Amino acid sequence: MELRQTEAAIEAILFTMGDSVELGKIAKAVEQDEATTRKILHGMMDKYRQADRGIQIIELEDSFQLCTKREMYEYLIRVAKQPKKVTLTDVAMETLSIIAYKQPITKAEIEKIRGVKCDHAVNKLIEYNLVKELGRLDAPGRPILFGTTEEFLRNFGVQSLDELPAPNPVQVEDFKAEAEEEVQLKLNI
Repeated sequence: MELRQTEAAIEAILFTMGDSVELGKIAKAVEQDEATTRKILHGMMDKYRQADRGIQIIELEDSFQLCTKREMYEYLIRVAKQPKKVTLTDVAMETLSIIAYKQPITKAEIEKIRGVKCDHAVNKLIEYNLVKELGRLDAPGRPILFGTTEEFLRNFGVQSLDELPAPNPVQVEDFKAEAEEEVQLKLNI
């Protein structure tokens, strides 16, 4: 393997792994002995320094890691401070709709409506601050009740839940009929 290809392979390994990678593992991957690999890595470290790049390779005992130069931290902080645009999956949107229209509601009730587990979707909605815990149901096991947040209202451009569009009664009946058919199919199996 030519030097440029070896450097590219090492760079790809360090970038992809994220954490430090042992010299022996890198050497084995690029099919070189450890001494040669160390020499190549040190050459790469010098090139990054001379080229005034935003990244560097650091040596940690017998491992190497690709990371950001300390001088670049302020730029990273600027990006990290910018608000994230959250994109909801269909599953999350369906779960959020159920919570919005049926709140306060438990996970078990959501799962009964959806027909599948909803742990991941509910956790994501909580992480995005669209859903929160409202308390506990006074029932065996004391399940958590979920509801929407003020952030939900802001994101969907409504001042209160009363402003949510009313479900189409014809569609509701169609959904109920489909659900009953599914239940009957499952019972007949």
